[in-house]
Amino acid sequence: MGTLTKVFSDIDFTFTKRPGVGDVAISYDQQAVIRSIRNLLLTRHYERPFNPDLGSGIGSLLFENVSQFVSAALENEITNTINNHEPRVSLQNVSVSVQPDENSYSARITFFLKNAATPTTINVILERNR
Repeated sequence: MGTLTKVFSDIDFTFTKRPGVGDVAISYDQQAVIRSIRNLLLTRHYERPFNPDLGSGIGSLLFENVSQFVSAALENEITNTINNHEPRVSLQNVSVSVQPDENSYSARITFFLKNAATPTTINVILERNR
């Protein structure tokens, strides 16, 4: 008898149709978790009805002057958001580097999926939006 592994799935937010079924496509495992983490980081508190704690305070930090202090605060905010709201991952490392010429930050997030043996690394560019 083979071992069962968890399959993580989410709705694909491109809302493409599944061929033959006509239903919305689904993202699985690594792709689903990566999209979930990006959505968590870019969602502000009180943006989701009936769940005001879901999200992060990254948006307010991006309107501060670009500095190493804000970079450290972004690392803490990313770490807390992922640890509090994404139970499917085991966070390994978060590093945020300053990109002063672009007036933005580059976040590198490394984590293990709960059902995977290899780490996953994603890069997210954080910049202000009006």
